[in-house]
Amino acid sequence: MSAAHQIMPNAMVGLGLRREMLDEFCQLTPKAIEFFEVAPENWMTLGGKYARQFKQLTERHPFFCHGLSLSIGSPAQLDTEFVRNIKTFLDSHKIEIYSEHLSYCSGAGHMYDLMPIPFTEEAVIHTAKRIKQVEDILERPFIVENVSFYAAPGAQMTELAFVNAVLAEADCKLLLDVNNIYVNSVNHQYDANAFLAAMPTERIAYLHIAGHYQEDIDLMVDTHGADIIDPVWALLQECYRIHGVKPTLLERDFNIPPTEILLQEINQIHTFQQQATAALTVRKA
Repeated sequence: MSAAHQIMPNAMVGLGLRREMLDEFCQLTPKAIEFFEVAPENWMTLGGKYARQFKQLTERHPFFCHGLSLSIGSPAQLDTEFVRNIKTFLDSHKIEIYSEHLSYCSGAGHMYDLMPIPFTEEAVIHTAKRIKQVEDILERPFIVENVSFYAAPGAQMTELAFVNAVLAEADCKLLLDVNNIYVNSVNHQYDANAFLAAMPTERIAYLHIAGHYQEDIDLMVDTHGADIIDPVWALLQECYRIHGVKPTLLERDFNIPPTEILLQEINQIHTFQQQATAALTVRKA
């Protein structure tokens, strides 16, 4: 059985794979990195050395895919050809985990940015229908991620109510991004812990954690380009306490330090997972 088809434990830590990491990790992947995540759009058209190296890694390690341009909430017709190409890529590398952002990035054209879906009942039904359509094509569960947003045009409900409504209507899983909860809680002045607690435990498939940029005292920008700060670490610990330990991915998309520096945050996640597991064992005793 390939690594991608094994039943993976909840207490595991991963890293977003970038092309500049290929040479190093094809030679040696640190044991602390237990899975990788990639955006399929960035890899599925590659050939030559990159393709060979990528195949080498997918044959050795579990991989998750986290898409960028599906545009699940778009009013435009779903690009079914694109979805079929994603399926071909997932099948060829035996990748079973596929997630995307609860957002849209296309209308009359592609905006190359993640825009907030209007928080309305109509959008809930529209998005859920498209999620089921994607699942039918991919023949895999669709995992949707809560996103950072900076304005909520046309909102008729809260972000919390919208996310939960989409999950229920689509009957799908959640990629819970802990940093996005923190960023949104500052930008939109809500209680991050209350939002976290209101997420449906049974739907959480895995977690993201990352750094961000503080533009102002009340404006955080989700960048994945900085170290994780203490309030976000605390939120991750609270997430484990409330929802249990889940596979957790460190996102670092630019300003990428050497691996030994990345491993400091990866090992911190391992430590929090071990602490949470030990605490749960004590509670059950």
